Amino acid sequence: MRRILALALLVLAALVSAGCGGRSGPPALAVGAGPAPESVLLGHLYAAALRYYGTPAVVTETDGVPGVLDSGSVTVQPGFTGRFLTALDPGATARADEQVYRDLVSALPEGVAAGDYTMSAQDKPALVVTEPTATAWGGTDLSALRRNCAKARPGAVAGARIATVVGSCTLPKALVFPDDESLFAALRAGKINAAWSTTADPAIPSDLTVLADKTSLIRGENVVPLYRRNTLNERQILRSTRSPGFSTRDRWPICAGRSPRVKIPVRWPTRSLRPIRWGTRPSARRRQRGIMRPIAEANSFW
Repeated sequence: MRRILALALLVLAALVSAGCGGRSGPPALAVGAGPAPESVLLGHLYAAALRYYGTPAVVTETDGVPGVLDSGSVTVQPGFTGRFLTALDPGATARADEQVYRDLVSALPEGVAAGDYTMSAQDKPALVVTEPTATAWGGTDLSALRRNCAKARPGAVAGARIATVVGSCTLPKALVFPDDESLFAALRAGKINAAWSTTADPAIPSDLTVLADKTSLIRGENVVPLYRRNTLNERQILRSTRSPGFSTRDRWPICAGRSPRVKIPVRWPTRSLRPIRWGTRPSARRRQRGIMRPIAEANSFW
């Protein structure tokens, strides 16, 4: 589901930004995209945002780590604060969003800077439980897990990023499943009582409960762009550090995944190019028909 979501958003970014090309100007900025689907997605979204504001940009495959900026192969490398911090300082202990960002900035090598991180755009591990489990544990946040650490029987999809320690609770090894469907089926059946997902995963069933992380027991993973100093002008820095975000309040009419009624949650990173919400007046739809036509084509494809 995550891979389909990323691919669908890449198609959307390509369609919307296609009309911004063809202008003569300075050489294109190289925006890095790592091997993970979410890194590819971020690379294309940042490049599309730069192109929309008049800066030519191309997406370049990288390994997604901050070191690619030292080599000069890319100018901007978007990613996640916690993962960047781990790559630069494996012994770092920060968990709260702001502290993770501060430690990341302190750990950056000379010649590399960080744009602003976005609180609403994050993708960190999250634990999902059933309502009966949340009731039995006495809460719907991660402190309930900490109080019931000995009872936890976690599971995760193969290859998922998970936390082995949550506060003072060291979790047992997670039972591995091939996909989200089998993971959540095992959760409902009682084979496990906690399922690892992420805060950006749209595939979490609505009848399950995501344990909130009110006290930052799991390290923050907020979207942030890193860029090479002295290579961008002031306008480019402003545009490259305004992060695309994800929100369930804004929904593009593009379908992906198991049902044609499943919408992709996304907030496009511009004010002038707004998503069309269901119920928009016909006149507004006509004004944006140039956007809606390729989106409708993508909708029929999915």
